[in-house]
Amino acid sequence: MLNSQKEDLELVDRVVLVNQGKSVDFRLDKNGVLMFRDRVCVPYVLELKKRILEEGHMSSLSIHPGAMKMYQDLKRLFWWPGKKKDITEFMYAYLVCQKSKIEH
Repeated sequence: MLNSQKEDLELVDRVVLVNQGKSVDFRLDKNGVLMFRDRVCVPYVLELKKRILEEGHMSSLSIHPGAMKMYQDLKRLFWWPGKKKDITEFMYAYLVCQKSKIEH
């Protein structure tokens, strides 16, 4: 995660602001990981976001949550721009996949 954050230009810009003391909501944790409040900033890496969404959806604790429940669960742990839209699109694609499986 840390290496991917260093390659995401938007997150690098936020780190610069943190280092200059110009960011209130963002900080670096003890390992140098960029955080938004108490949430990990997820870099723009499609495969990483996909894995987070799949894990959030398939978690044994949530038992296939709806989009809003999944958003609330992931909101506590992760931050990235457009997360709500990404979750909605993921859930829509998942429902289409499930309907296709039922028909066949």
